[in-house]
Amino acid sequence: MAHSSGDAESAAASTTSTADAAGRQVGGTRRLRTVRPDGTPVYRHEQPPSMPAVTVTRLGSPPPCDPADGDPGSHDTAAPPEHRHAHDFLVLTYVERDVGAIEVDGVVRPLRTGEVLALAPGRAVTPVAGSAPADGSAWSVSFTPDAVPALASVSPLTWSGHPLLALFTPDAPTALVPERDRDRWSRHLAELAAELAAPECLGAREAVTSLLTQVLIDAARLAPPQPDTRDALVERVFDRIEQTFREPVSAADVASALGYTPGHLTTLMRERTGRPLLEWITERRLTEVRRMLRETDLPLGVVAARTGLRDASYLVRRFRQRYGITPQRWRESQTG
Repeated sequence: MAHSSGDAESAAASTTSTADAAGRQVGGTRRLRTVRPDGTPVYRHEQPPSMPAVTVTRLGSPPPCDPADGDPGSHDTAAPPEHRHAHDFLVLTYVERDVGAIEVDGVVRPLRTGEVLALAPGRAVTPVAGSAPADGSAWSVSFTPDAVPALASVSPLTWSGHPLLALFTPDAPTALVPERDRDRWSRHLAELAAELAAPECLGAREAVTSLLTQVLIDAARLAPPQPDTRDALVERVFDRIEQTFREPVSAADVASALGYTPGHLTTLMRERTGRPLLEWITERRLTEVRRMLRETDLPLGVVAARTGLRDASYLVRRFRQRYGITPQRWRESQTG
């Protein structure tokens, strides 16, 4: 049974209070975006406009020789949401010492020492109650792909196949960091947390994107070679969106062009990608909006017309709903 809006807000409040009780996340925050028909809340990333959309969370207890021990503020602790939930952002978790297990899309996955778990947007996650040891320790990095310069310059419809995100493919196994590299992983993540904790410092934004890129490179190198398992239908849908998103097309238009009913294609896309059809269309449009805001001084009405959105007021509403900030404020943060 689907949650009511009140239940959803309670779930969001529960998530925030759980994190606050254990410590603070460094960087952005998690905010309720929507609730699926089955009641699963979906959270979006909300970030201070001066910094990339990146959050580092310290899970459990720091190890005895934690690289961040010299700075108590750089390893804030926060528990993950205790209820079933999904994200519209990417999550990469590095386990320093066993931290129990989580259920991902119905499959229980232990989180053991040295492992790296990558979760793509849309996957349903539930922590397994009572599975976390008292001395468990991990780092979790949440981010939107366009926080990475190499990904911000390409279509979001190609992100799933980008080499930097090789570990985020649905069939990729949990990766294991060699023992010789584990101190380096902890050090990089502690440095990333420290930069996020001091956004006023000179070059903090550039340091965050550089450190995140390095972490993703390290993660991608752990991914085993994968056969080309691209879904032919998903590729057709993405091609159609890429061709038409600048026009005022709807999910029904895309479905009709491919010979499907909107409801059926939406269901297939959710099953195969974790996200419904309309969400992919909107994501493509809003990513292009962000690119145009960053790279041009065009007025919002022109940006809306060139990205398939009805008008400036509709663009502002959708942008604020998605990113928690107005387009104008976001543009100013990119050029200031």
